Amino acid sequence: MIRSAVVGVGYLGRFHAQKHKMLEGVELVAVCDTDLEQGKAVAQELGVECIADYRDLVGRVDAVAVAASTPAHFEISQFFLQNGVHVNVEKPITLRSEEGEVLCRLADEKGLVLQVGHVERFNPALVSAQEKLHRPLFIECHRLAPFKPRSVEVDVVLDLMIHDLDVILSLVKSEVVSVSAIGTPVLTSKVDIANARIEFASGTVANVTASRVSLNSQRKFRVFQQDQYLSVDFGLGEVSLLTKTGDQWREGEIPLERESWNLDKGDALLTETESFFSAVREGKKPVVTGWDGLVALRLAEQILHSIEKRLIK
Repeated sequence: MIRSAVVGVGYLGRFHAQKHKMLEGVELVAVCDTDLEQGKAVAQELGVECIADYRDLVGRVDAVAVAASTPAHFEISQFFLQNGVHVNVEKPITLRSEEGEVLCRLADEKGLVLQVGHVERFNPALVSAQEKLHRPLFIECHRLAPFKPRSVEVDVVLDLMIHDLDVILSLVKSEVVSVSAIGTPVLTSKVDIANARIEFASGTVANVTASRVSLNSQRKFRVFQQDQYLSVDFGLGEVSLLTKTGDQWREGEIPLERESWNLDKGDALLTETESFFSAVREGKKPVVTGWDGLVALRLAEQILHSIEKRLIK
């Protein structure tokens, strides 16, 4: 039995705690939050103990999910890793890449699982489409959302765009050679809408847009490769694939084969949580390692640097 706890049980952390409670072979020992009223409400809902100070969990748990605010990720995750506890930390891994590297090296030294919560990697639509992706040439992403007064301690690149950056990096196994980006604050003091053009040594180009000040939600990921176009709607679970089947055009028609499928969106967070505990139980590398989260964060920092240069002008 793996003893677990969730640190930070606000909007997202509450869902993490629910997943821990659902899994066989996992005992959710406690939830922890500096907001005791919120912590007690979630603890009562799940029938577990509420703890105000995460340090009191040492010796009582084998693994934790860290869903506190992004600026707190480093301190909390480092504490648990230093004390021999496996960590599943929400994205982004930390606020700064220097902190993320410390966590990755610490986890490796201790032989502990450090997973980063890039939940889109567990989205059934993406999983089903991955076998179709061989050599992406151009990738276009739109991740748009109405404004919500949470996660405003970070900009939209770390809040939303980083989901797509992680997916892109998982598909394009090549070095980033150029980043050009633009963005601006709209409703907060931080960047609320951003667009980035990313070029890879392989020749692949990605155009990524993220907004948290849109009227409607959209989570679309489009990939163009030789003779194929693939579209994934992360929100609806829809996948469309167009494949050129020949060079003979008849009566102005391009020979295309069209495939489309719609998957139950499932519960990607539950799958992510199961994957984390499986890695802990079997002593194997998680699907999204700390190093994966660090690479995504470093790319996000490049994008933010490009945006800042334009804003200063």
